[in-house]
Amino acid sequence: MEFIIVVVIVAAILLVLRLGRSESSGIHSEPVPRSQPLSTHAPPRVAESVQASPFDPESAKHLQEARVLSGPAYVVDGDTIKIENTQIRLFGVDAPELNHPYGKKAKWALHALCKDRIVRAVVTDVDAHGRTVAHCYLPDGRDLSAEMVKGGLAIDWPKFSGGKYRNLETLDARKKLFLADARQKGRMHVWDKFEAKKGER
Repeated sequence: MEFIIVVVIVAAILLVLRLGRSESSGIHSEPVPRSQPLSTHAPPRVAESVQASPFDPESAKHLQEARVLSGPAYVVDGDTIKIENTQIRLFGVDAPELNHPYGKKAKWALHALCKDRIVRAVVTDVDAHGRTVAHCYLPDGRDLSAEMVKGGLAIDWPKFSGGKYRNLETLDARKKLFLADARQKGRMHVWDKFEAKKGER
């Protein structure tokens, strides 16, 4: 009996000593739970990488520039036509208004060019008044702007054409179409004077 008691005491002492060594060496019977995830890299933030593009006027302009209209043309005046219900200003030229000298003549000259023909309009811009501006061509390739200038019923507008049609102007064009010329030069008092004279009649 005493032998058994001695064995139990020795076993207890050995157990205590063994546990003391384990704690001092940092060995644990259960794994310590991780406080951080295995990966330290956060997933990509999709909400920041994909953003809605704001409205870009330049992009809208380029879309407009890509348009080509084709069909019979209704003539509004000496530098304006309609194709498919779109009012189109002839690129780079200025013709007289209908109530100005040569205004009606310019309209009918453009009408004669377009009559019974399919006109192709390659859109280049939208002007300050919201009108579509286009290079307009007849089926044989003739440029309507050039034809109107050569006929003396429109003048080049360098601000918009870069002087493309200036060499086609007739010698007396700017004298005949003095109101168009005045508009280009910012001399709108010439228009006021003309309108005042018309009002006196």
